[in-house]
Amino acid sequence: MNFDCLIVDDEQVLAETTCEYFNMFEVKTACVTSAEACERFLRENDTSLILLDINLGGSSGFDLCKKLRRTMDLPILFISARSSDDDVLIALNIGGDDYIQKPYTLSVLLAKVKTVLRRYGKQHPAADVLEFGRVRIDLALSRVRVNGEEVKFKTLEYRLLCYLAQHKNRVVPKEELFAKVWGESITGDGTLNVHIRHLREKIEDDPNHPQYIKTVWGTGYVLEDGTR
Repeated sequence: MNFDCLIVDDEQVLAETTCEYFNMFEVKTACVTSAEACERFLRENDTSLILLDINLGGSSGFDLCKKLRRTMDLPILFISARSSDDDVLIALNIGGDDYIQKPYTLSVLLAKVKTVLRRYGKQHPAADVLEFGRVRIDLALSRVRVNGEEVKFKTLEYRLLCYLAQHKNRVVPKEELFAKVWGESITGDGTLNVHIRHLREKIEDDPNHPQYIKTVWGTGYVLEDGTR
């Protein structure tokens, strides 16, 4: 999935509060609490900007920034309670684009983030839409409409639908769905089959003869866009 902002901060409550606030103002944001979780997130998702704390439990935001800079050119804004000039200079010299001291005001931080996203031309809400047939998925608002009517999905149902839609017209193996949708959670064929059935009941005219989500026996599933 595509995000505007990823917050990497081991202060979980602060990270989640900031994340929730940004999402309220249509800056699509996710948060993680460790360097390892950040790298895992970036293997499976894209983001246009990173807010990065210096202290990340047993690791350093400085080390993570240097590692990310080897392969990524996106804006990285440091957020930290540390206020020494040395920390600021290190952050900027290793590739940080700005240094924001904690405690920060949410509205001011949001304004800074929006400014950077605009400057780099990274925030494209209209691009965060997936469509196939009569189904429209608004990724920024996590909203699905079928024939113009909003349909509610549970979290894993929504993630599964989005993943299939992002890879439409391609056969997606079951193992790939387990890894990308369920992640580290243990699941199996039975759970996947139940979720597929629920998706069909919500988006198909005839769930028993699906137009969109089709089974490829012994392999996985393919979401066809209805034009083939």
